[in-house]
Amino acid sequence: MKKKDVKVVNKGIDTTEMLLAMEELEKTNGIKKEFLMESIESALVVAYKRNFECSNENVKVVLDKADGKMHVYQEKNVVENVENEKIEISLEDAKKIKNSYEIGDVVQFELMPKEFGRIAAQTAKQVITQKIREASRDVIFNEFADKKGEIITGLVQKADGGAVILDLGKIEGIMPKKEQIPTEKYNVNDKIKTCIISVEKGVKGSTQIILSRASTEFVRKLFEIEIPEIYEGLIEIKSISREAGSRSKIAVYSQNPNIDPVGSCVGQKGIRIQNIINELNGEKIDVIEWNEDPSIFISTSLLPAKVLAVDVKEEEKFAQVIVPDDQLSLAIGKAGQNAKLAARLTNWKIDIKSESQFRKMLEEMQNEEESE
Repeated sequence: MKKKDVKVVNKGIDTTEMLLAMEELEKTNGIKKEFLMESIESALVVAYKRNFECSNENVKVVLDKADGKMHVYQEKNVVENVENEKIEISLEDAKKIKNSYEIGDVVQFELMPKEFGRIAAQTAKQVITQKIREASRDVIFNEFADKKGEIITGLVQKADGGAVILDLGKIEGIMPKKEQIPTEKYNVNDKIKTCIISVEKGVKGSTQIILSRASTEFVRKLFEIEIPEIYEGLIEIKSISREAGSRSKIAVYSQNPNIDPVGSCVGQKGIRIQNIINELNGEKIDVIEWNEDPSIFISTSLLPAKVLAVDVKEEEKFAQVIVPDDQLSLAIGKAGQNAKLAARLTNWKIDIKSESQFRKMLEEMQNEEESE
């Protein structure tokens, strides 16, 4: 479609100050001037149609950088026979304006009611204010999105037994009930460390930050902060299993034979691991050396219990573990906790039996075979 505009010179509302303000916003807030102009033009079209009750007409608003003015145009399509006078003009009438018009062209008539200047200024101010808010929200979102997985310190603003709200400086973060350590109690104005586990855009573009102290990621980051060898990549955290507030197991490994991964994590006189335990409010931590041999890894994962033997079935990822009679309850743990954490840490199904249980099982199997 060809488009030939007819513009009446010297009409329009002066927008020099508005254009200068947009240039300043581009410098200070990073909001592109062209983007602002498009947004304001679209908003002004809506405002014009609403205030002058011409919703069925084709209206266009242009902020002209060349003359520093705002122009409002009614657009009509050139047709052979007019069916709708609000959006169409006959070819005969169009040629009276300019002889070169053809069917399919668009004729623009400039409109400029005097009272629209005030409405336009208010609308532009509203759009600019909204875009500044959106830009600020985007800056905050991008800033915290880059920090996902990191530990951040916040000030408790609300702690009523449900979700905890923390002041993070530029924004508030939420620590849901399930992300809190069950053994901890939080009070207003407490300064606590949390891990950013999620950064999402919420209602109307607001940034929602979900925090956690109960996640395995929180433990991982504490180890990275406290153990330089982990931060530097000399020691690798292979896996973590955790029951927040009670016990964690962490499997570590180093390719360097001169580095003791477990000893490095524990530290001299246990000072390194104790710092982490203190941050976790006394949560027990078992640091285990990872081994590519599943039988060795599964055996150490059941610490502090001692293991006599491990029989693994690779295809099923199933391990039968035999422990001394006096170690059975320790290996299984209270409410099965130690066994569950070991299974999560190794990603193997683990069945634990005492030495006497295993012998009895073998005897029963032998008797069954003999009876057959």
